[in-house]
Amino acid sequence: MSLPAVLARHLKPALTPSQPVTARLLRTEALAGLVVALALIPEAISFSIIAGVDPRIGLFAACTMAVTISVVGGRPAMISAATGAVALVVAPIAREHGLGHLFATVVLAGIFQIVLGALGVARLMRFVPRSVMVGFVNALAILIFMAQVPELRNVPWPVYPLVAAGLALMVLFPRVTKAVPAPLVSIVILTVITVAAGIAVPTVGDKGALPSSLPTPGIPDVPLTLDTLTLIAPYALAFALVGLMESLMTAKLVDDITDTRSGKTRESIGQGIANIVTGFFGGMGGCAMIGQTMINVKSGARTRLSTFLAGAFLMTLCIAFGPIVSDIPMAALVAVMVLVSVGTFDWHSVQPSTLKRMPLGETIVMAVTVAVVVATHNLAIGVVAGSITAMIVFARRVAHLVNVSAVTDPDGGQVVYAVTGELFFASSNDLVYQFDYAGDPDRVTIDLTDAHVWDASTVAALDAVTTKYERHGKTVEIVGLNEHSARMHGALSGELAGSH
Repeated sequence: MSLPAVLARHLKPALTPSQPVTARLLRTEALAGLVVALALIPEAISFSIIAGVDPRIGLFAACTMAVTISVVGGRPAMISAATGAVALVVAPIAREHGLGHLFATVVLAGIFQIVLGALGVARLMRFVPRSVMVGFVNALAILIFMAQVPELRNVPWPVYPLVAAGLALMVLFPRVTKAVPAPLVSIVILTVITVAAGIAVPTVGDKGALPSSLPTPGIPDVPLTLDTLTLIAPYALAFALVGLMESLMTAKLVDDITDTRSGKTRESIGQGIANIVTGFFGGMGGCAMIGQTMINVKSGARTRLSTFLAGAFLMTLCIAFGPIVSDIPMAALVAVMVLVSVGTFDWHSVQPSTLKRMPLGETIVMAVTVAVVVATHNLAIGVVAGSITAMIVFARRVAHLVNVSAVTDPDGGQVVYAVTGELFFASSNDLVYQFDYAGDPDRVTIDLTDAHVWDASTVAALDAVTTKYERHGKTVEIVGLNEHSARMHGALSGELAGSH
């Protein structure tokens, strides 16, 4: 079987039916993978420094994560490698207990991710509202830009015109041709200029030494005891949750950009497998990288091949072309990431016309998500904070939609209260105060035909209403309960004494 035929067979699951495997597609995937590999090098080294480990450990993680996830992941074209959020989580274990415990933590985190994936944690993504997603994207763009600021401080003046030139090349070159990714052209041209002219500016080599050999597998050097498990488990669980949160959010973003669907459960399990492999190969672990994923997707990549090649090219560049890669000016990579941040930000979401039409609650949720992410530099914490804010806003909004109206019979012997709306803890708290216990007739009917009982708080509130009427010697009948409401009311009514 020929190479194109083999590639076609393996790429088919990642392609749409109308997207045949062609030489052009393969070229696009390969060039996108090369651009991502170049961008991964300084990022992986930087995250290694955050974690307090040798740069090679971050680079090994970037290679093994990308190669493994390209096979087992659920989202084609998404890049996984060492990330800042993961580096922050594992830094204490690496600093206080050494590399053996770090690698064991990565392996255990992978096991946790597989378990969480199998349990269906990916389905929780349906509870992330659009306003949180927009906040996630905008915060991400801000973080990508902020990460470039240190590279522009206290540097030789030629860095600034080089960054400007890189931005200009990436904006203008696509007007000439889109056959080659503009970021790759910009990196090559700026590298040639700085080397040929002998311009002294910070380079990739200044970030740290590149690997001189491929990573080799091995079992983490830790005692296989319960004490070790107890020590690393909290770090591993935090790692697993942060990694899955960032990966699933990134996968959802790529789904939206490419107008395709991906397997979130497979992605969750795939992240776990990739981290287990990474731990055994001496890497610091990781998850989906939104910045590099955006570079990949914006370069036209749509299949797993670009992800695989990003990891393969990374090691090839470090080992075979280390001296050349070390000469790449950081200014070229800064320009690429700045353009990515500008392209990632949802500018429409902050336009005055959009903000004017958008409900205030939605804007607050987006702002909270952005603020928390930027303050903590942790996308997962920001998404959780935004989602909680969205729930509070939703609960307040729905709580105000409950209405209670009373109709008294002409003979004055009975009053019927019609309750409409969704009854849950936020809306049912005030329900007790909507009735005239002393002034109503002896027979009271509460009609819930147009209402729905959602929780125990509502049942407790209805019990409280009934009790108050009984104290005045009056009888209460509750009618109109739908099947779910009747089942809940029947199971809990009278069993919640002391809860209201």
